[in-house]
Amino acid sequence: MRRKIPPLQTLVCFDAAARHESYTRAAQELALTQSAVSRQIGTLEAFLGVALFRRTRHGVALTASGAAYARQISKRLEAMERDTLDAMAHQGEGGSLSLAAVPTFATRWLMPRLKGFAALQPDVVVHIETRTRPFLFADAEFDAALYAGTPAQVENWAGTRALLLMHEDVVPVCSPALLPRGKAVTPAAIAKMPLLQQSTRPDGWRQWFDAQQIDAPNARGGPRYELFSILAAAASHGLGVALMPTMLVADELARGELVVACARPLSGERNYYLVTPERADQRPLLKFFSDWLLEQARQPGTAPSSAARRAAA
Repeated sequence: MRRKIPPLQTLVCFDAAARHESYTRAAQELALTQSAVSRQIGTLEAFLGVALFRRTRHGVALTASGAAYARQISKRLEAMERDTLDAMAHQGEGGSLSLAAVPTFATRWLMPRLKGFAALQPDVVVHIETRTRPFLFADAEFDAALYAGTPAQVENWAGTRALLLMHEDVVPVCSPALLPRGKAVTPAAIAKMPLLQQSTRPDGWRQWFDAQQIDAPNARGGPRYELFSILAAAASHGLGVALMPTMLVADELARGELVVACARPLSGERNYYLVTPERADQRPLLKFFSDWLLEQARQPGTAPSSAARRAAA
């Protein structure tokens, strides 16, 4: 059956015109004339039966339908370009994986291990883009996602299956300059220190103080940062105490830029998962990567606890 797809040249012209909201600038980008771009847009609008642009005093502007279509077409063209470059690079061999990943986990845990994967699969390219929240795989060009979340969050991620990689333990860390003689202090002392917050985990400190049975009126106070990497940098520069997964600050701890402010780790409510679309035709390469990733997670110091595995079941 013939696919209901417009000519590729019309989509390329539309994508450029939509990004610039200008036929003239799109023509300059594509080395075409302004009239050629206009004709291609007209052909596409006739194919769709939808107006994509409206005339304005200063040129053209996207209609609501045009803006929605542009968002989708842009992603599809980017995926086509990536797949084409992969095919050109591998000449039919190897392949590629596209991963979405929470940023600090990707840079601090995954990246140091990818060289080992490359040794096993030298013809495979692993693409990584950052995502901090769930998304619809149907609307994204990802094979899988490395995600940190609660069992409930993973269970409610529609159309997916999740492989538990490891459980997360968090501990207070800070610059040694913030501690008397650089020595660890009590939970009560931590409650009086400036606290650094992780914006996607607003109750992290509250949970830690509750576990220590300490009253901490300022548990939700202090500057907020979205990424653990920024949180670690702020703590290293002496801005306060951060509640961090130790595996994500192993380098800073080894170099002495950070120290454990109070040796009272808390088993966090979040775990790390490999999330894939819920479909039966999983690619052999993705299955190989999943098995390799689970093997890496089971190495000493990173294996999930039995409690975490029960929670994810």
